[in-house]
Amino acid sequence: MKPFLDEHFLLHNKTAQELYHGYAKDMPVIDYHNHLPPNEMAEDKQFENITRVWLNGDHYKWRAMRTNGVEEAYITGDKSDWEKFRAWAATVPYTLRNPLYHWTHLELQRYFGITDILNADSARAIYDRTSALLQQKEFSVRGLLEQMNVKLLCTTDDPVDNLAYHRQIREDGWKIKVLPAFRPDKAMNVDHVNGFNNYLTQLEKAADISISTYNDYLAALKKRHDFFAENYCGVSDHGLEEVYAEEYTQTEIAGIFAKIRSGGELSLTENRKFKSAMLVTFAEWDWEKGFVQQYHLGALRNNNSRMLSQLGPDTGWDSIGDFSQARALAKFLDRLDRNNTLAKTIIYNLNPADNELFATMIGNFNDGSAAGKIQWGSAWWFLDQKDGMTKQLNALSNMGLVSKMVGMLTDSRSFLSFPRHEYFRRLLCNLFGEEVENGELPGDIPWIGKIIQDICYNNAKNYFNWQSLDKTEPALAETSN
Repeated sequence: MKPFLDEHFLLHNKTAQELYHGYAKDMPVIDYHNHLPPNEMAEDKQFENITRVWLNGDHYKWRAMRTNGVEEAYITGDKSDWEKFRAWAATVPYTLRNPLYHWTHLELQRYFGITDILNADSARAIYDRTSALLQQKEFSVRGLLEQMNVKLLCTTDDPVDNLAYHRQIREDGWKIKVLPAFRPDKAMNVDHVNGFNNYLTQLEKAADISISTYNDYLAALKKRHDFFAENYCGVSDHGLEEVYAEEYTQTEIAGIFAKIRSGGELSLTENRKFKSAMLVTFAEWDWEKGFVQQYHLGALRNNNSRMLSQLGPDTGWDSIGDFSQARALAKFLDRLDRNNTLAKTIIYNLNPADNELFATMIGNFNDGSAAGKIQWGSAWWFLDQKDGMTKQLNALSNMGLVSKMVGMLTDSRSFLSFPRHEYFRRLLCNLFGEEVENGELPGDIPWIGKIIQDICYNNAKNYFNWQSLDKTEPALAETSN
């Protein structure tokens, strides 16, 4: 019996171990998509205890606790931090074979040096030890990220955000770059007209432009897009059920916008046309500025209306959707490509049934103008676990060039989630190691090690356009083993 979570965790042969420990392990981290709060990095927040940094906002854990029969009071309710942690600790033994079991113990090991198994019996000692460590300077928010060898990360930010915290971080001269990502989901969500009009009030204030017409609306959004670029943004992101690619005219969209501003509810056709127009507009702006655009597709959100009304969105009531993705995605990308306005693009699927679809879609628009111009992003959300990541890597290898992949990201709200990069790297090395030992790949360890390092870090460093945003900003340093 092998020991649990030792130095060779997930590395099932000598070659995999050599690749991980010799090439992957010490590579820096670029986390180009996450939901970390910029204010907590700017303020270098010190958490009072492990519940505050580990359980608050983590709907992966919340879903497991609910499934285990834990009352909501111990999850998002008014129970004390210790009581919430104890409820989570009592749940952990029941998460066997769920990725939470691995992540939980990886995070305890990597950040706090704790190798004990978390359960109801060990809960008090682990709570006390971790909470005491969190009071030390090296366990502040910035210290936690530095422990994980993070070099750069991109947050996820609404167009109305003033990006003050990003500027504060930059002015502090912190060695980790924290850059914004332009996420205009609210700026095109016309499913509920009243909510959209309320959002436009915020946009008017942020852009200092009165919005009465569609042209006003575009001017305000363009001003915010420009503002993000001025503040070192080089990435956009969209969280959508599916890509919208309806035919439309500018006259139609202007009329639809006028209807929205007058409070009229849209038909399904009008809704889809408006979203289609906005996706094209945002994509063209991204191309003009050299942004990398990302599309996270396939989540069916907020399914439990009762709990949504009580707790709000992003509290653990989402699932995989079964949307038809191929035709509209191809049409959307083709329109941009035909007009020579297709920026570097990363597409992510949430439904694993779409794996091969996405793996082949990127090949339709990789035109040789840049290595891996169109990327199929790493396994996302419900799929960023051992089986999901392995299937994604295999499908990409079979139908594209995994060697040009820009690697892993956390997509997380937690400062303790960065061992997910390690998890991905171990799985990646194990896949290559197995095929070397099976005689399916040559035993050229230096070359395969280079490919591993590229996927872990170098490809992302070279793919994004951060270095050219401002010549006064230090470029990302070259890193080699």
